Amino acid sequence: MSLRLAARFARREMRGGLRGFRLLLACLALGVAALAAVGTVRAAIEAGLEAEGAALLGGDAELDFTYRFASADERDWMAARATRVSEIVEFRSMAVKGRGDTSERALTQVKAVDDLYPLIGQMVLDPAMPLADALGPDATGLPGAVMERALADRLALVPGDTFALGEAEFTLSALIQREPDSAASGFSLGPRTLVLRDALEGSGLLASGTLFNSKYRLELPEGTALDPLEAEAKERFSDAGMRWTDARNGAPGVARFVERLSAFLVLVGLSGLAVGGVGVAAAVRAYLQRKTAVIATFRAMGATRATIFQTYFIQVGILAVMGVALGLLIGAGLPLLLSPLIEASLPLPARFAIYPMPLIEAALYGLLTAALFTLWPLARSADVRAATLFRDDWQRQSPWPAVPYLIAIAALLAALLALAGWFNGSWSLTLWTLGGLAATLAVLALAAALLRLISRAAARRARGHPRLRWALAAIGGPGEGATAVVLALGLGLSVLAAVGQIDGNLRRAIAGNLPDVAPSYFFVDIQKDQMPGYTARLEGDPAVSRIESAPMLRGVITEINGRPAREVAGDHWVVRGDRGVTYAALPGEDTRITEGEWWPENYNGPPLISFAAEEAEEIGVELGDTLTVNILGRDITGTITSFREVDFSTAGIGFVLTMNPAALSGAPHSFISTVYAEPEAEAAILRDLAGEYPNITAIRVRDAIDRVAAVLAGLASAISFGALATLATGFMVLIGAAAAGTGARSYEAALLKTMGASRRAIATSFVLRAGLLGLFAGAVALLAGITGGWAVSHYVMETDFAVVWPNALMIIAGGVLATVLAGLGFALKALNARPADMLRAQE
Repeated sequence: MSLRLAARFARREMRGGLRGFRLLLACLALGVAALAAVGTVRAAIEAGLEAEGAALLGGDAELDFTYRFASADERDWMAARATRVSEIVEFRSMAVKGRGDTSERALTQVKAVDDLYPLIGQMVLDPAMPLADALGPDATGLPGAVMERALADRLALVPGDTFALGEAEFTLSALIQREPDSAASGFSLGPRTLVLRDALEGSGLLASGTLFNSKYRLELPEGTALDPLEAEAKERFSDAGMRWTDARNGAPGVARFVERLSAFLVLVGLSGLAVGGVGVAAAVRAYLQRKTAVIATFRAMGATRATIFQTYFIQVGILAVMGVALGLLIGAGLPLLLSPLIEASLPLPARFAIYPMPLIEAALYGLLTAALFTLWPLARSADVRAATLFRDDWQRQSPWPAVPYLIAIAALLAALLALAGWFNGSWSLTLWTLGGLAATLAVLALAAALLRLISRAAARRARGHPRLRWALAAIGGPGEGATAVVLALGLGLSVLAAVGQIDGNLRRAIAGNLPDVAPSYFFVDIQKDQMPGYTARLEGDPAVSRIESAPMLRGVITEINGRPAREVAGDHWVVRGDRGVTYAALPGEDTRITEGEWWPENYNGPPLISFAAEEAEEIGVELGDTLTVNILGRDITGTITSFREVDFSTAGIGFVLTMNPAALSGAPHSFISTVYAEPEAEAAILRDLAGEYPNITAIRVRDAIDRVAAVLAGLASAISFGALATLATGFMVLIGAAAAGTGARSYEAALLKTMGASRRAIATSFVLRAGLLGLFAGAVALLAGITGGWAVSHYVMETDFAVVWPNALMIIAGGVLATVLAGLGFALKALNARPADMLRAQE
């Protein structure tokens, strides 16, 4: 009976239209739209990757080997199961134009292919021609090559020019416009060059010990079941360092990146929805305050608390569903509308359509947030008494709802956390993010209460400054306008401040600090017989301050103490794929042994291992444990005798795993080296070494840093757009709070005018009030943002942290500007109100 009566009351109450609920609708619609749009774009990319997985991969399945080619047994297994097998070799090298002192060099990622490439998909070249013609010999007999435009522009090459890779010369036939399987190759330090595998004979680039990856693309008979084929391949060849990929996920690195980035953007979107929740709560509270007399009348006529609560819960519920539906319409429609632009800017296939799951996810987030933030003011509305008809005692109520409502609020919060963790798949990221949001909201709420106390106290002391006193008295008054402003604007600015501090510190760590300690060049693929001449050239150069060299092999940790490594270490990066392995008779000068002892210099017994201390702790290995490492298809089991400190942040040489020389020196391998030199000497060093040893690949650290920085810049931009959406929601709440306070400001202005205050003085007090609120919200947000930025930098990215003051000052300035603009937008109506009309209305 109570619910039916409440529904009738709610229907009658809603005849007045949506006045007072525009803010609720706008906040929910914007927050849900952002989440739905992120989810729709993610679903479109995932659908594109799944639909075109074979084209992205360049085959139905791929077997990838590091540092070696497939063995005869592995080739036979592939040939028996595939209709066609294409072999590809990928490695880094130097593309060289010209000779002698006038030559130009640039790092390139070489892809050496066979006649079957690509098995699936089409290479698009400029000028247009078949790939077979482009890679075939020219009129002079030189083999052809194609490369990305960025590399050709850097070397000033045009089709028809010649260049060298190692000791082999090629003719540039065309530029790559579209490479069908580029996404499957992942991140590379240099632009791509394609040549035929046979054309590299005699180039010296694929000598024994050279760092390369061999990939075997399989075209399978139609209807082949991939699951059992994958299981069979892994059972037979995983311990030999084989990595399996198939058309179900043709670009796994890209897919993981998209999944993680979208998960983070969803959490940033939830921040915006939390800001919107503050606006929803403010809108509901303002509406219920206007309905105080109606609620009191209901109570005087015998309505129960349950009936009152249900009446307004039904109204808010209907409006929340409308806001969520509007957000879903915008969030699903906008990506579809902009799909041509999005697809053109993405290096990935995307299939835009209406995907139910991201819309369901966004709708659930929106409904839970609406319920979470409206339950508190709704619960308080049920406590309005009939006596309110004779005096306004809304402000005299307890600010806390009854215990059952608090339990319901806690249950809704737990449901929101569970939902976010389930959808994102990362409980730790979800808990840290939403925990940080909850902590920030709590700090902002306490700060708002403190601001009101300070303002009330300061107003009594500002007797000689009437404008300031009026502003402080308004901030410290009985209304909760200050609380809504500090919560909404503060949370939006906090997210933006945290993103700005993280981005600034990451850029500083990569582009600012590293060059002071990082080497000028990494040189790789140095053959053992080249090391004496290589070292002699550098040691005799006064501009070279330091050289570090080490033998380099690649290996896969397959077992820990006789058990599969993944069972012991989980998905830790050390056991995920192949790792760099080296050997040394003695520890280096800068090596710091943290536990255990190094082997004797002339040790020739069973293999021994020195392992990185931090990584050892993370995967749970101890002194005396055994590790089995597969190197070039051969298993080597060694015992851990020491742990040492390895600092990867210096950009120098660092190996997780070092073994005694007798264990590895007989295996084919090359050397890597880092060179620390004065900037003005770098060009001469590169020219001399590359001219003497064409097979050596030089990686300029500054170029690598710039390449990584460019990727990070794109990430920061995506995250910043999400943070700006959060801030936009906060500004919307500001506008709503300003609009809701128009009546109070008009009454206040009427009183001040009656007492002789000028319009200018009243306007100045309004500006001071808004500015002080913005300054306080910005300062608290900056503190929260700096704390969040420090936590992420320190615990997640493990980098040093320093406050980025330009970003910090912009946050405070933005807070002041936002509140002043929102306040002034509604101040004119208050200033223009006639005192007689306002005071007569209050009788």
